[in-house]
Amino acid sequence: MRGTVQGVGFRPAVYRTAVSLGLRGTVCNDGSRVTIDIDDGERFLEKFLKELPPLAKIESIEKEASELPDSISGFSIVGSGSGPRDGFSIPTDTAICDRCIEDIRSGRRKGYPFTTCTDCGPRFTLLRSLPYDRMNTSMGGFGLCPACGKEYTSPEDRRFHHQTVCCGECGPTYRLVDKDGIAIPGDPIRGFAELLRDGCIGVAKSWGGMHICCLLSETARMREWYGRKQKPFAVMVKDLDSARKYGEPTPEEEAQLTSPLRPIVLVRKRVSEISELVSPGLDNVGMFLPYTGMHHILFDLLGEDALIMTSANVPGEPMILDDSDVLVLGADAYLLHNQEIVNRADDSVVRLYGNNTFYIRKSRGAVPSHIDVPCRGSAVAVGAQENLAGSVAVNGRIYPTQHIGNGEGIGVPEYLETAIRFQMSLTGCEPQIVAEDLHPAYLNRRFASELAEEYSADLIDVQHHWAHVASLMTDRGGIEHMTGLAIDGTGHGDDGQAWGGEILSCDYSGYKRLAHLEYIPLLGGQKALTDLRRLRFAIDSMNGDGNHTSFSDSEAAILEKLMGKSVMTSSFGRLLDALSFYLGICDIRTYDGEPAMKLEPLLAKGTLTEGFETFTENGVIRTAHLFSHLDGCGNKADAAYSVVYNVLKEMVSSAAEDAEANGERYIGITGGVSYDTPIVAMAEKLAAEHGLELLCHNRVPNGDGGISTGQAAIALHRI
Repeated sequence: MRGTVQGVGFRPAVYRTAVSLGLRGTVCNDGSRVTIDIDDGERFLEKFLKELPPLAKIESIEKEASELPDSISGFSIVGSGSGPRDGFSIPTDTAICDRCIEDIRSGRRKGYPFTTCTDCGPRFTLLRSLPYDRMNTSMGGFGLCPACGKEYTSPEDRRFHHQTVCCGECGPTYRLVDKDGIAIPGDPIRGFAELLRDGCIGVAKSWGGMHICCLLSETARMREWYGRKQKPFAVMVKDLDSARKYGEPTPEEEAQLTSPLRPIVLVRKRVSEISELVSPGLDNVGMFLPYTGMHHILFDLLGEDALIMTSANVPGEPMILDDSDVLVLGADAYLLHNQEIVNRADDSVVRLYGNNTFYIRKSRGAVPSHIDVPCRGSAVAVGAQENLAGSVAVNGRIYPTQHIGNGEGIGVPEYLETAIRFQMSLTGCEPQIVAEDLHPAYLNRRFASELAEEYSADLIDVQHHWAHVASLMTDRGGIEHMTGLAIDGTGHGDDGQAWGGEILSCDYSGYKRLAHLEYIPLLGGQKALTDLRRLRFAIDSMNGDGNHTSFSDSEAAILEKLMGKSVMTSSFGRLLDALSFYLGICDIRTYDGEPAMKLEPLLAKGTLTEGFETFTENGVIRTAHLFSHLDGCGNKADAAYSVVYNVLKEMVSSAAEDAEANGERYIGITGGVSYDTPIVAMAEKLAAEHGLELLCHNRVPNGDGGISTGQAAIALHRI
């Protein structure tokens, strides 16, 4: 049997079914599969398939007739084998189940935060190698006490052969230290709760990483201390009632919040002084529910219903894992434990749109995962630069890594290499081809070159927006050609310019650029991405307006000289940045996507008004002239909506013409801007007017976190 069959209580379930039927035989982990030798396979299967463990998923069953030796007189679980790695599927870290929550509130595990069973708990973040046995996890150094040993060997117990079974007598433990690393005596979690209640900022080690946390009332201090003036914080709420207190989750969002994956879910926020501090200028807030025993114990002791919880890292660097490194953060207190985190995994972040799940960050709870593709061969893809993730492809499947981070950050390229090599080891991937982004300055290209040389593999460059559309084709499955809107902040184009507002006609062997947004100069290059005045200067100059009030005469003279020398961009993201600045929403971009995100509430409530029509000329969708009409529109929401709607109208029209010529009844939308649900809703409406369906992401991240999936699919088709 292949599928999610290791680390989920699969062998114990096989054992119980076989024994209940009086059958003889054995079961073992065998590479990435489970092998069952049994004297009546059909009787066994008929019952077993109705009694699968909650986390198990069988993807294929291969049967082979053979004689069971007479020497086997009962049924037993035997030692693991070393079979093939095809079909590798390890379960994700799964939130502590209700029965284990009961256990930490009464009985011999009362107050023990590492309580889990075969139905829940960390898997991927503590896994060193396959097969999934205790010795191959970070629990290998913790022996079993007699009580846990009895549970492990008792077929009727739900911790029978649970590889990470432990208790307060034999398992990992928490400790509490102050800002200097000096131990604070007493119950660690209780002491941490008291410090938080007193207004302290703390760091708590969890599964897959650490969180910086504080009370909601300390949000302003947290922003000052952490140097995060505007970027939204995620909020962990005690339960669904608390989620409804601070937000307005839909039934579908509540289902995500309570799912075993426990992602951060973007929900509409209830406006208050606190909520505005948590996510300034936005109409949503990222919420998630407790997923470890420690979280539940902490809330029980805290007397509060919500905490700020954000990944514990030096800004721009990967999340900290080692206790010895974490003191550099300068928090007031640290709640740490002695169970090693093998694989770092940030919290996953999702946004729902209709029946689609938009993964803003795909990591803890959602990785490992795979997507089936109709191509054999082995490939590795190293992704782009922002919101980085890699992918490993083997045996007709693409396995993305967990979210890595921004490629320019200290330690991020090394983290990417570690994550990719670990996926390679689990899947047995020996790449025949390595794919990288076309941008010549991306730091992960060095690793791509080294990997290609190491395996004598081909090395290919894949244009950024082609990879976006390919990732959507792969996400939707069974699509060999797509005309798509690839809309994001930036991606290196074939002409050396910064693309980002593209209509591409794509298959896996190549693409054609049908149309794009009008080029706008990025005055000063990277500076124009944060200092939005430069975007306005460029657009005003294009419109013949020389009244540059934001700059001195000498500054304006320098910028005017740059107009014909700067890198040009067709980016939809920069269009939204400029619109946000013109309308007085955002002056400086302090985090990725900020101006566009703060513009979104206007787009959500705006209506179409006249005066913002545009046109396409020789494949170029004109945009600059739209900004000269903004001052004459008294309603900012209507102005924002009308500009975006009319630009999208031209884009969809171009895409629809190509789709119809190809006999396709759909177009796609992908890239970071497609996280903006009002924009997707506009595009969906416009596509429907052409009788076309708009295809969105559901499994692969819309943004750059999905780039490596597209790269891998293109690479597989190449071989």
